[in-house]
Amino acid sequence: MTQPAPAPPTDLPRGPLLGFAAGSLGMGVWVTVPGLLLLYFLTDVLAVAPWLAGLALLAPKVVDVLVHPWVGHRSDAESARRGDRRRLLLAGCALPAAFAALFAVPGGLTGVGAAAWVAAWFVAGNLLFAAYQVPYLATPADLRIGYHERTRLMAFRMVVLTAGILVSGLLAPLLTGGDAATRGGYQRMGLLLGGGALAAMLVGVAGIGRLRRTAGTTAQRHAPGGWRALTAALRDGQFRWLVAAYLAMSTTTHLVLAGVPYYAEYELGRPALTTVLVAAFVAPALLVTPGWLAVARRAGKQRALLVAQGAFAAGSLVLAVGAPAGLPVLVAAVTVLGVAFAGMQLLPFAMMPDVVRAAGATGAGTYTGVWTATEATGAALGPYAYAVCLTAGGFVASTGGQVIDQPDTAGAAIRYGFGLLPAALMLAAVLLQRRYTLDGAARAAG
Repeated sequence: MTQPAPAPPTDLPRGPLLGFAAGSLGMGVWVTVPGLLLLYFLTDVLAVAPWLAGLALLAPKVVDVLVHPWVGHRSDAESARRGDRRRLLLAGCALPAAFAALFAVPGGLTGVGAAAWVAAWFVAGNLLFAAYQVPYLATPADLRIGYHERTRLMAFRMVVLTAGILVSGLLAPLLTGGDAATRGGYQRMGLLLGGGALAAMLVGVAGIGRLRRTAGTTAQRHAPGGWRALTAALRDGQFRWLVAAYLAMSTTTHLVLAGVPYYAEYELGRPALTTVLVAAFVAPALLVTPGWLAVARRAGKQRALLVAQGAFAAGSLVLAVGAPAGLPVLVAAVTVLGVAFAGMQLLPFAMMPDVVRAAGATGAGTYTGVWTATEATGAALGPYAYAVCLTAGGFVASTGGQVIDQPDTAGAAIRYGFGLLPAALMLAAVLLQRRYTLDGAARAAG
């Protein structure tokens, strides 16, 4: 196993840290709202059959798997040639326009036509998201900082990302019209949240520049391109196990987000509870992220992450009980998921630059591109897996305002897809994560 190289003990000042983290506010909108509302928007507003809706969300991610590593290499080449990754970041700031278009489906489109519109704009948005996210997340590996400071940097990002997820997750259902969501409501939501995302992303670009000037950067040279760069990253055994575990985690969390509106409406009988459940899932991170940072400092990132994964699996099993468990118990279970989710957002992202540093790799962007492709794949597989559950249960699609009596099998699919399936996926993540063995050496190197 390659030993990590020591890094200077640079302490990053709060100003540049907050500027960097602000970029996650904008990314939080894209990460959250499509995962939370897009499947429901397709099946219950645009009358798209569940199987087709799931396919419309999954197919664009095939492009992501290919594009993200390429964007990562282009980011590395840009960094080697220009000394920064700024141009790609600025190109990615067009993401909010694609976000607004995603929900601005023309009035005459339903069914297949609506699914095609959403899929096309989802592809465009994902490409722009990659252009911003890949160079953004390469920043910790670029900076001349050590093991614990990389965790601290990502903790700032996590708190601000959580704020973005929470605000967009709470506002989005309200802006669409709540219980009486309409096409116009979704269009209004896309425009308003897109405008806020643009402002935050521009602040993030400026914050990255300040961090680079404050901490300095590692020496950059042009890394090998194309398949050579990709295969070099994938030959890294520690990276492979970390990526595999993160794929299971990303799939699980996005499945839960996609299932929230269905669970609130059809299991609990109150669509307005979508906001409550989203808040219970996301808000804990604002309070517990410093706690996860402390646990990681004391026990290491690997042990802390395994605890988070186990807690998520346990909370998911409670949700499989459904309404008979009582609303307070179910909200408490979602809160447990939220506490675990905070750790699962902080710790893997802090471990990935440890892998890059340990490998002595020059291609931080390529590693990050593979990582973000994995995240994007999980973001598609999660809603698709839930759509498969709905299809298997015989769920009937509808248009906005139309009342449908769902069969009992659909109710069971909604409940077990929201509880048992996430628990099983998270247990798989635990088994994969245990194969990652770099953390002790990375921690010792500081």
